[in-house]
Amino acid sequence: MLDIGSNRKKNYNNTPNLPTKASMAVKKHLHWLLILGGVSVLGTVMGVLPHNAEATRAPEINAELPLPEVAAQAPTAIAPATTETVAAIAPEPKPEPPGVWHEATVMQGDSLSRIFSRSGLSAQELHRVTSDKTSADYLKKIFPGETIKLRVDEDQLAELVYDYEINKSLHIVRSETGELRSELIEIPLETRITHATATINDSLFLSAQSVGMSDAVTMELSNIFGWDIDFALDIRQGDSFTAIYEEVYLHGEKVRDGNIVAAEFINQGETYKAIRYTSPDNRTDYYTPEGDSMRKAFLRTPVAFSRISSRFDLRRKHPVLNRIRAHKGVDYAAPTGTPIKATGDGKIVHRGDKGGYGKTIVIQHGNTYSTLYAHMSSYKSGLKVGSRVKQGQTIGFVGSSGLATGPHLHYELQVNGVHRNPLTVKLPNAEPLPKQYMDDFKQHSKQLLAQIDTMKRTSLALADTQ
Repeated sequence: MLDIGSNRKKNYNNTPNLPTKASMAVKKHLHWLLILGGVSVLGTVMGVLPHNAEATRAPEINAELPLPEVAAQAPTAIAPATTETVAAIAPEPKPEPPGVWHEATVMQGDSLSRIFSRSGLSAQELHRVTSDKTSADYLKKIFPGETIKLRVDEDQLAELVYDYEINKSLHIVRSETGELRSELIEIPLETRITHATATINDSLFLSAQSVGMSDAVTMELSNIFGWDIDFALDIRQGDSFTAIYEEVYLHGEKVRDGNIVAAEFINQGETYKAIRYTSPDNRTDYYTPEGDSMRKAFLRTPVAFSRISSRFDLRRKHPVLNRIRAHKGVDYAAPTGTPIKATGDGKIVHRGDKGGYGKTIVIQHGNTYSTLYAHMSSYKSGLKVGSRVKQGQTIGFVGSSGLATGPHLHYELQVNGVHRNPLTVKLPNAEPLPKQYMDDFKQHSKQLLAQIDTMKRTSLALADTQ
């Protein structure tokens, strides 16, 4: 057997490949470094330091002994995923769709054919669009002032957007296969409830404007109470009103006013209240707190916000004939062209000249009532003898035809063939709310009436402090 130990002993000083004392010291030093490195890594991984640092310290190394060269290598670390790292990787922006956008405003007498032509589109493209029934139904209803947006790509329609309502639009897009596809898009509207209360010191409109009410809401207020209050005659300084109404928003911006939800009007000391209510059978109307309809069979005034120039007087002296002649109606002075409204549902039994009345319309309302509208400048187109008209429908326009000294409407009301004073005659009510809906209506109106009372008290308190 070969004695390896004896050979090492014999050749220790003669064999250059065998380890020297210095190399043995280096190896021992590296051995300890490896041990310490392992403990340090383990401590880092486990989140603790070595229990006894002194016990694991390597022996001191003689600085005179050469250390083996080790190639420098950067430590490899895996960074944890962070929000910042994810956010830094932004998606590539989508390329703009090809083509050029054209914004066409519909002009008076305009047509879709002309709009397409102005945007560089052919009759063939128009035919492709209108061959779709949905697109054709909406695009044939365009009105002056509206806008149609078209994206044109190489003489072809790539996209069309038509906003036919404030939150509704027709969207047509050409697909990758070249097919035009239409879609109706509706953006939900937000309805907010607001209120206003004011005392009339000058006029209804100015007082309403002073508390932020628009003219549209003021007109609706007068329409609601127009069966009981003659806004041309009855308004007095010191009258007051309170209104709870809707405002409609799109994308956080107000786009229009909505409906009046509830209102109160105090006229010459008498209080009128109205509640808007939609019954389970989907009928919407304004009612008194007792459930009676605010509508009457007849409007008090056929011309909005006009001035009474002559009242009902059976012994009045005629201004043109200069002799006593009964004035069997009421004259409303108003500018030429002011719309005249039918005061009730009925059938036209006369349309044409009628002696000193000039251009005149007579409406029969059932068997009991009839109304006459005289001195018109013109008639509403499409109306003739036998035409059915609705309450509030425009039937003609103020003028000075016949024996008239200036533009005004002469209005008469007959009950069973007898002339009655339109300003004072008791008007029949419309049908009240059906009894089966009364409990639901009472519950609905209770909260609204309480809100009106709260607003009035708050307004009075503010007025006292000022």
